[in-house]
Amino acid sequence: MAGTVVNDIVDEATFGRFHWTIVVLCGLLLIVDGYDVFIYGAILPQLMEQWDLTPPQAGSLASWALFGMMIGALTFGSLGDRIGRKRCIAICFSIFSVSTIVNGFVGNTTEFGVMRFLAGLGCGGLMPNAVALTNEYAPKRLRTTLVALMFSGYAVGGMVAAGLGIWLLPTFGWRAMFFAAAVPLCLLPIVLWKLPESLAVLIRRGDEGRASAILTKIAPGRTVPGGQLVLRDAKAGSSSIAALFHDGRAGGTLALWTCFFCCLLMVYALGSWLPQLMRTAGYGLGSSLSFLLALNFGGMFGAIGGGRLADRYGLVRVVVSSFAIGATCIALLGAKSPTAVLYLLIFVAGAGTTGTQILLYATVADFYGASIKTTGLGWASGVGRVGAIVGPLLGGLLLAAKLPMALNFVAFAVPGLISVAAMMLFARRYRSHVPDELPGAALPA
Repeated sequence: MAGTVVNDIVDEATFGRFHWTIVVLCGLLLIVDGYDVFIYGAILPQLMEQWDLTPPQAGSLASWALFGMMIGALTFGSLGDRIGRKRCIAICFSIFSVSTIVNGFVGNTTEFGVMRFLAGLGCGGLMPNAVALTNEYAPKRLRTTLVALMFSGYAVGGMVAAGLGIWLLPTFGWRAMFFAAAVPLCLLPIVLWKLPESLAVLIRRGDEGRASAILTKIAPGRTVPGGQLVLRDAKAGSSSIAALFHDGRAGGTLALWTCFFCCLLMVYALGSWLPQLMRTAGYGLGSSLSFLLALNFGGMFGAIGGGRLADRYGLVRVVVSSFAIGATCIALLGAKSPTAVLYLLIFVAGAGTTGTQILLYATVADFYGASIKTTGLGWASGVGRVGAIVGPLLGGLLLAAKLPMALNFVAFAVPGLISVAAMMLFARRYRSHVPDELPGAALPA
């Protein structure tokens, strides 16, 4: 009896309650990730004053969490393809929440760094598994939009960090920001109850009963044909890093890694240092944190709006344009501008960095087949986290050098231009190898 290709059922499904459940739950989980990314930038001014940190020391301390994120992405990304994405999400979420709560009790920079490393370990593994799961279950015509919508939780987390900072920091101090991480733990039982396991993982385990039940939820009005359930890319059985370079994917993989490195360098440099840079420029704590809020509003707008544009015009076109516009706005932040213009530039910079990061994840998720999807996302995210480590360190070194404010922002903008070049090379390489699999990959001649 002929096998049933599950990809076809998923691709052609009508968007419904089942899809909403995945998008909402994964979006809520990524709020945690976004909160963790931007919490350090929110507390940094107080932390530097309380512990008498120099800018290089502050940048180095920020990198503990980012190093953990890199290890987490590389480890749990590949592990998700083996033991299940739902299981990895639960493990990573627990590690993050507990470590962040404990972070509120530490008494010195060493303890702070260790707890931030463990929190980063959980966050790093959470993101690639959540993205892979959402991408896998999204109908083809809405795939980029739904991944971007889910990923907007990341930007919401940044806004929560900035908003809570404005409220909590003046009265309760920086430790209260970490105690607030106890709240997301309440989500874990709901995640374990409602979030489905990956179809690819279930089929590889031979658990066709659970896979068939999920397919019924995906397409309630459709009868699932009999026969063995199969994946369209079933031949790709390896989830090792080597598989990312097979079948003509080497050039595309390296180009995407470059984009991730540069993009996350910009995201984490701005997220870590924007409030402090604005305080140096003469703004108060509340005002400097409101700039961080605007940055993340822009990130959310860029994710959702960019997702809709990508479904219409193609991912690569939108990513290239977003990087170019975002880099331009970052470079202009150093110029003396009216406050309203400054907020607009920061908003657009957020759309072109945090928002574009989200579209990059969607690009990677489409680039790799189901059996190596989480591995591809994990390694792209892991390489990106190296850029994330460099970002705060670079910001600290630039501030220590006491360069003009304009040069600091120009330095933050350069990686955006590198990303434009890498993404255009990706489009050319991808078009020559597998032109029909990634919607909108080709750029106009």
